[in-house]
Amino acid sequence: MSKTKYQIIADELKEKIFSGDYPVGTTIPPELQLQKDYEVSRHTVRQSIAQLVNEGYLRKEKGSGTYVDDAYKRSKGPTPKTIGVITTYLSDYIFPSIIRGIEKTLSEHGYSLLLASTNNDYQQEKACLEKMIRYGVDGLIVEPTKSNQYNPNLALYVRLREQGIPMVMINAVYEELESASICVDDVKAGFLAAEYLIHQQQDKLLFVTKIDDLQGKYRMKGFIQACEQYDIQFAPEDIVTYTTETRKQVPDLVKTRLKEAPEITGVVCYNDQIASLLLDRLVEAGYQVPEQISIIGNDDSSLSKVGAVKLSTLIHPKEKMGNDAANWIVQAVETGKPGASILYEPELVKRDSVLEK
Repeated sequence: MSKTKYQIIADELKEKIFSGDYPVGTTIPPELQLQKDYEVSRHTVRQSIAQLVNEGYLRKEKGSGTYVDDAYKRSKGPTPKTIGVITTYLSDYIFPSIIRGIEKTLSEHGYSLLLASTNNDYQQEKACLEKMIRYGVDGLIVEPTKSNQYNPNLALYVRLREQGIPMVMINAVYEELESASICVDDVKAGFLAAEYLIHQQQDKLLFVTKIDDLQGKYRMKGFIQACEQYDIQFAPEDIVTYTTETRKQVPDLVKTRLKEAPEITGVVCYNDQIASLLLDRLVEAGYQVPEQISIIGNDDSSLSKVGAVKLSTLIHPKEKMGNDAANWIVQAVETGKPGASILYEPELVKRDSVLEK
């Protein structure tokens, strides 16, 4: 369930209080200024202020203004715990389902959520981590940024751990940190995708993978294992790689390779996002999918179920991953004992984009 505008404003004001931008005893900006800053009605601003007054972060003095207060520290009731959640993206691809699972489970346990995204960028990740430290989160759920590359923010993660803040990573892990993780078995996913095409008598394959994320490295490992097991030969040019910044170049790279090697009849893709993009561009270029070329994605996203040709893919337990991550972090916060890592088994979903023989 998405937050209302007044809740979003209240959270941002609260963050500025925690960070020291609005010190205790000083006034916050006037209502009219907040209306302009957030482009909302006066009623919405007043709802936000009323919430923070009730929680003890602000106090109103008639004829004087609204002051930052620390009455919340003297509250007799327990302070709600907050879990920080950092993902690479918020509204794209599979992330809304993961976040929905996290939010639902945290809410059931009486926890609040502080959400941030990195856009798979180190500088933005640094800002997200500093935000979590300033806010004083009780636990952290993180999807790593460019997990297959050296990360300049590792020291910040170490700092969080030294402060005793439990942390679990989803979808990938920073291997240097040896953190608990909740992931799909990506090696097996790459293996199953290739094996499925091989079983359909596809003996010349192309693999498209993202190399700045660890999932891409593991899925490539599975692809290679399947080719070795079934004695399928592939050239170095039959592995097409891309990064967060070069994704849009993939269709042209693949079309070039297909012209060089027209015997290629199957393409294994890193995920449904790239598979869907590739499928559309190949059809536009005159290829028939799956009659001429089979394509398989990964993650069983909504993208796999739209369009004239539905994508064969592999399951990603999106909402379950969110639920499991939230339960993991709540248990770690309440018991002081981190749980074990979780590894999901991938499963094939057969649709229209692979020619079965």
